[in-house]
Amino acid sequence: MLSSASHRVFTVAYQFSSSSLKFSAKTHTEFRPRSLHSSIMNSASRSSPREVRVNGTGCGSNITLEEWQGWGCVSPVPPMVKEVIQDLKLLENNIDAQMVFGGNGGKLQGDFKIQEDKKHRAKYQALGDSDKKFQFFSARQIACRLLGSRGYLCQKCWLPMEDCMCSKVKPCSLWHGIRFWLYMHPKDFLRQNNTGKLLWQVFGIQAATLCLYGISEDEEIMWNAFKDAGRTKVCCLYPSQNIFPKTVQDAFSCQRSEDLTHSSTTRDRPLNFVLIDGTWSNSAAMFKRLKEQAKLVWGEEDIPCISLATGASAMHRLRPQPSWDRTCTAAAAIGVLLELQLLPDCRSHRIDKQAEAVDHALVVLLEALTARRLRMGRSITRKVRHSANIC
Repeated sequence: MLSSASHRVFTVAYQFSSSSLKFSAKTHTEFRPRSLHSSIMNSASRSSPREVRVNGTGCGSNITLEEWQGWGCVSPVPPMVKEVIQDLKLLENNIDAQMVFGGNGGKLQGDFKIQEDKKHRAKYQALGDSDKKFQFFSARQIACRLLGSRGYLCQKCWLPMEDCMCSKVKPCSLWHGIRFWLYMHPKDFLRQNNTGKLLWQVFGIQAATLCLYGISEDEEIMWNAFKDAGRTKVCCLYPSQNIFPKTVQDAFSCQRSEDLTHSSTTRDRPLNFVLIDGTWSNSAAMFKRLKEQAKLVWGEEDIPCISLATGASAMHRLRPQPSWDRTCTAAAAIGVLLELQLLPDCRSHRIDKQAEAVDHALVVLLEALTARRLRMGRSITRKVRHSANIC
């Protein structure tokens, strides 16, 4: 995986409970992010080229609902994703070449990739509507990742079958007063080092729901839930410079005040936290789309934002960040839970235990990725970056 894909948009400060993986601000000078080409997480997902047969006797020409939702999705199978897969199958038949996936992120390779690249670029240019182009881009990314992962990655943990960590993850019930939404970029879908997937592994898809950026079926489900809950019960973790961000306490206090003036039906709705799960460079476009939809739904473009305290997470050991005050998606969720636990109204809900469950899953993922890298004979240490700005 490209190490730039690990640059997350969230900020959070806490120390992991695992004694072997404790990581704090004091270690900043010991572990500095490696260069883009040398990150451990770059090659954690590399694999030998593998063929995928998209026909009636192989993997099947379509993505079934069972398979689609097995990867963590909650929507029906997107028609455009189906269409892309059919186009790939047709191209495969026409040029008499097998689809081959492998390398960084399990991407298309070889002659088929060259021919497919020409075809999809032509189709993209032929789409006049910008929104259709955007949806086609997302659908193609997702379709290729689905096909390249069939029979190779575990559907639950998104790791290669031989590295499956599912048996070590401990499920836990999330307090019904909150709900997480993983607003994920297509390029992060099925990434082995993605940490957002841990949330629905631990809490279940109804408490931590995946919404794929650019997939209209997913976005419709998410925004229907937001409309039902009301604007005051939706918060996005995004440190925007143009907005005065709220704290978790501000968001909770605001929705509690609104509950006093609304019906019992609205009061029962959870507080929705949107976690933008994508690279730092991709997050701006994702946040912009959220604001545009908020304006359509509520007439106001500014979606309430939440900012967390800063600090490093254990995943800094394996994946570089653009700065030490940014961290992975799962760590951001832990930060939200720990800040909620500090509120008097939330202490009885044992939210700290729910944060510990995600912490544990994050450590399990870290260990699985480390073990895979060691088995493949690759380094697991970071090189110290020599810089005059190191403090």
